Amino acid sequence: MASSSYFPKPQRQNGQHRGRLSFSSNALPLVYSPSASSSSAVQEKYAKRALQSPWWIPVSLRIPGFRRRRVFLLNPRRLHDFSVTRFGRKRGSILLCVSILFLIFFAFALAKRFGTHAKQWPTPFTGDPPTLVYKREDIQRIWQWEVASGHYPSRQRIPEQLRLKEAPENPALPPRRDQSPPPGLYSTTTRGTGAKRIYLDIQSAPENAAYPPRPVPGSVADLDVIMEHCDFSEKKFVRDCLEVLRVGAGLDNGRRVRRGKLDDWKYIYIEQLENTTHVARGLDSNEDPASGDYKVFSPDDASDPDGGLVKSRSAEWETPPIALPKRAHYRPSSTSPQHCDPENPRIFHMFWTGAFTDKPYLAILSFLFTQNTGLHVEEYPSSGACRPQFWLWINPGPAATVPNPSAVRDMFSQLRDNPWSSPFLHPRFKDIIQFKLWNTTEQLDGVPELKDEWRSRDLFNSGGHVMNVPSKLKESQTAQTAQGNSTSTKTATDDMVNRVGSKSSSTYDRLSVILSDMARFILCHRFGGIYLDADTLFLRDWEELWGWKGAFAYRWSRLEKYNTAVLHLNKNSALGTFLFRTALKNNLDFHPMIVSRYTKEAYVEGLLLRLPDALFDSAWLSTEDHQHMRPPQPFFTNFGEFFDTPSADSAAPQALGFDGFFRGAFSYHFHNFWWKPFDDARNWPDLGHRFAEGEKVARKALRQSEKSGKGGIRYSDSTDEEDNVEDDRRDLDWATVLKRVFEAYIRGERPNMYGEMLRW
Repeated sequence: MASSSYFPKPQRQNGQHRGRLSFSSNALPLVYSPSASSSSAVQEKYAKRALQSPWWIPVSLRIPGFRRRRVFLLNPRRLHDFSVTRFGRKRGSILLCVSILFLIFFAFALAKRFGTHAKQWPTPFTGDPPTLVYKREDIQRIWQWEVASGHYPSRQRIPEQLRLKEAPENPALPPRRDQSPPPGLYSTTTRGTGAKRIYLDIQSAPENAAYPPRPVPGSVADLDVIMEHCDFSEKKFVRDCLEVLRVGAGLDNGRRVRRGKLDDWKYIYIEQLENTTHVARGLDSNEDPASGDYKVFSPDDASDPDGGLVKSRSAEWETPPIALPKRAHYRPSSTSPQHCDPENPRIFHMFWTGAFTDKPYLAILSFLFTQNTGLHVEEYPSSGACRPQFWLWINPGPAATVPNPSAVRDMFSQLRDNPWSSPFLHPRFKDIIQFKLWNTTEQLDGVPELKDEWRSRDLFNSGGHVMNVPSKLKESQTAQTAQGNSTSTKTATDDMVNRVGSKSSSTYDRLSVILSDMARFILCHRFGGIYLDADTLFLRDWEELWGWKGAFAYRWSRLEKYNTAVLHLNKNSALGTFLFRTALKNNLDFHPMIVSRYTKEAYVEGLLLRLPDALFDSAWLSTEDHQHMRPPQPFFTNFGEFFDTPSADSAAPQALGFDGFFRGAFSYHFHNFWWKPFDDARNWPDLGHRFAEGEKVARKALRQSEKSGKGGIRYSDSTDEEDNVEDDRRDLDWATVLKRVFEAYIRGERPNMYGEMLRW
């Protein structure tokens, strides 16, 4: 009896027999002839079925309000049978699947190319594309420039990937006791030549224990010590970090409980100048006088000097050597604390679009309440500490428009008429608060690294997503004068291109946000100082941060990326040159996530220190479900609780006040909510009799909005503007308490956080 075990079936591939013999049912071998049959029995079966199946299948659709419609769809079975008949079962099935996947990708590509703002074809590569445009020799020059300028006061190791064979001299670090270089082929340390550091024990004096002392002029915060106590990557808690920040700066003001020896928590120091060995170079020319001092270290063998670096696929290498600005003159902060360092001006920058509201209003009030502005004395002495300034940059129209020639005059006219901004035009604030007009064309032309090439790039690029606008601001100054302060065509005011500020979550002004991502780097690079987002409130004096000469931003919550809501970038620095040239070659993308890639791929992350978010954004981790077992005070599970404190926690704001709000942090970032008022019950500038006219205007506007049905709060109709406690909210939110605390200081009803009364 014949069976398959004795007479196995020949193996087939792709529907065709490979053997020359076949076997009949009676087990007799037969000669196989290709001319006798052009396909196998299976292929004949598919071919016969294919001839019986139509290519199109009619489908009847019932559409309400219309007659039945017949739609013809491609018959997938006929398509499958056709592919198998022509190419075989395996090859035909694979080819059909590949063709379907290609059609899906092609449809996606068409949608991305013509249906999105980017108007770009998708790339065939997965992951983030490389952004690097500098060779290793230029990266070495950037590091040496920054270290020699005193912009690296850190003891952290420099990357081995730089391949430096000698430790660069560092005037911002004291000499090490052990000067022997660490083992290894390349140097990963700097050689300190600076002043000795004296760490301070700061506490309030017993007779003045109610308020913390002002920071010592010229003192410096050791951010290396802060990283040891606050780094989220090392499982540090925000609550513990704030205690170290609070105790180390003396902000516990008489409320310190006995904790034992606190030497490890001392992070504020002054530099003792007698130990300084750094000699500054002359800076008479505009070019770097030490450009020939930067040593380029090449590999000893014939290997690629740029091995390990991945160049951007869309740009060529920058031609070395990199053109660097003149090297900064390092001056320790304690040299003359009463004189402002021109290389490190104490300017706080903030960017704002559209009409002035309660958001920049409260940011400026928090600045006056916390910083050493000298408002507690009638005339600031010449021997006093360097006074910080607050520069508010205002973009009066949509982000894509160009200001007209009278824009400055119009801006100040609007500021005078606006009750939220008019108080800050008072002569008492003229030396510390300045309003400046933002002009995108002028600012970009003021950056040497950009001025000749930025017009060929997309201005509104964020994270690789390009926002197209009718005009890309390529006009000359003559065209700007003719254009005026609006676009040439009128469109809806709620259109993305024409939005001026974010009035609600559904009308978010995305273009202005993208513009501000670029503006912060331009302002710090051109003028020096620190940039802060407009949704930021000051919580303490920043004296010690001004003393740290290195650049910094802070961490994006749990991710090891930058958030540039707070950004310190030194004026005309090599790091700034690197960032602007790299961004230019990557289509002017300044999104924090993209900037993180710029620095990481070039091994310059150490030059832009990524501080823990506990210093500036203490609630961020808890709003993302981290550290709920030991949260900071107050405990927010979302950023909206700053404006709408849960009823179970609503006793804390009034009982604890300003002192109970993330005590120890330098600032608080409430993450947008531009449309949410700080104080629903008293949504006007409540600054006392000196600014009563502006208060009346604001109250009248609120009553009119209530009558027109646009307001949700009922305001008093009395003409004498007297308020009754019954009209107020019973439980006050954190945002409301902070606003009323800052306003009480301006009215002269209470001192600032350091016990100083405002003198008019």
